[in-house]
Amino acid sequence: MLNEMKGSKAEELQEILKELEAEVPEIEASSVVSAEGLPIASALPKNVDEIRVAAMTAALLNMSDRASLELDKGTLNHIILKGDKGYLISMAAGENAVVTVSATKDARLGYLLLFIERTAKKIQAALERTPAHQ
Repeated sequence: MLNEMKGSKAEELQEILKELEAEVPEIEASSVVSAEGLPIASALPKNVDEIRVAAMTAALLNMSDRASLELDKGTLNHIILKGDKGYLISMAAGENAVVTVSATKDARLGYLLLFIERTAKKIQAALERTPAHQ
């Protein structure tokens, strides 16, 4: 279902990502990825491969989910990677999708998480409105 999404639904998700980036200027890129690692929508720089980002997000989530369960930390909600140039955050947007955000090192983490969580809920709602035949 998700990898075949077309038209207005993909455009709606793209608009949700653009809203997020407008609300938080420290966000440099964002994407929505299926649980299977397929790109659904993105607002990525032209030099970034959407398919590669989707695959890496799925791999990170898979390993993090295993670690969370193995170490008895419960169900995985989000992943935060921090490098010397900024953050990469992936957060569940329902059972079938994940929103991933890249932000500068100057981003305030709590503020960033708040807006990503709101965006994840919007994405989840949009995907749940998708008819099963699409």
